[in-house]
Amino acid sequence: MRRSSSKKPGQAGSAAPANPSAADLLRTASSKATSKELERIDGLFSAYANGSSGLIDPEGIESLCADLEVDHTDVRILMLAWKMQAERQGYFTLDEWRRGLKSLRADTISKLKKALPELEKEVKRQPNFADFYAYAFRYCLTEEKQKSIDIESICELLDLVLGNQFRAQVDYFIEYLKAQNDYKVINMDQWTGFLRFCNEISFPDFSNYDPELAWPLVLDNFVDWMQAKQG
Repeated sequence: MRRSSSKKPGQAGSAAPANPSAADLLRTASSKATSKELERIDGLFSAYANGSSGLIDPEGIESLCADLEVDHTDVRILMLAWKMQAERQGYFTLDEWRRGLKSLRADTISKLKKALPELEKEVKRQPNFADFYAYAFRYCLTEEKQKSIDIESICELLDLVLGNQFRAQVDYFIEYLKAQNDYKVINMDQWTGFLRFCNEISFPDFSNYDPELAWPLVLDNFVDWMQAKQG
């Protein structure tokens, strides 16, 4: 006689629904909260985006800066672009905006404003600062195949990005760049070389500077210029 295949309630294979666990409830609540946060982030993007292009453009960034009560030339706006990993100077895409604001846990202007001081601290930590410094150069390349930046723009960028940390070195290097006639542009190797120079070389005596090492020639010339200036 064939045995019955029926199972008692509660046995394996029972179709009786299980009560949701605490972990399931937490996951559901977290998912809903994340969804709401993303909605607010997207809504904030729409408030500044150009309706035609679907991007936050320079005009939108100026409006954002006004609401954050910072100048559009404030280094923290460049730091915000770094956090978003924005690819095009003066423009934010929705994906870039989401990436940055989700990371900062900022879904309102008030939260974003409060996040800026912490963002500044984050950028100044190593190796974040080296990454930010290199990013600042790439962000200012306005054309796809562009490899270098003109001297006037480089001087402005140096002052913005590095001036607070290495005031004397930056001021003298800017003075040299504006006085010399050998270089019309600066490339990435020269740009990153100057950060290494500021971190490693004693200033203003240059006692540990060895021109035989792999320094960009522009820095050899800068040291020569400084030593001649010092007499």
